[in-house]
Amino acid sequence: VQLQASGGGLVQPGGSLRLSCAASGINLENYAIGWFRQDPGKEREAVLCISARPDITYYSEPAKGRFTIARENAKNTVYLQMNNLKPEDTAVYYCAADVLFERVVPGRSDYWGQGTLVTVSS
Repeated sequence: VQLQASGGGLVQPGGSLRLSCAASGINLENYAIGWFRQDPGKEREAVLCISARPDITYYSEPAKGRFTIARENAKNTVYLQMNNLKPEDTAVYYCAADVLFERVVPGRSDYWGQGTLVTVSS
């Protein structure tokens, strides 16, 4: 099983990025997915998580109104769309997958991707 996170980069404040989490070895349609982020020296935090079925979504406070999550089952990929980015959104972002939504939100997923760095700076 492999999760491949990508799409990070440098963006100016107010800009947008779309992160991708592509999976091999599992069908993401059957898994709850979480996006997490971690700043150096800080604990990893859940940003936005979605259950498999029915769609239940957890939004962290920073994500509300700015970030959305979407599945593209045909590509076995989940996206994190981030709009109106702020410097405090700078972090390494990770995706995670587990069959149980209750394990995803607290960061106890079975499967994790490598991080992708998002830097928000002018």
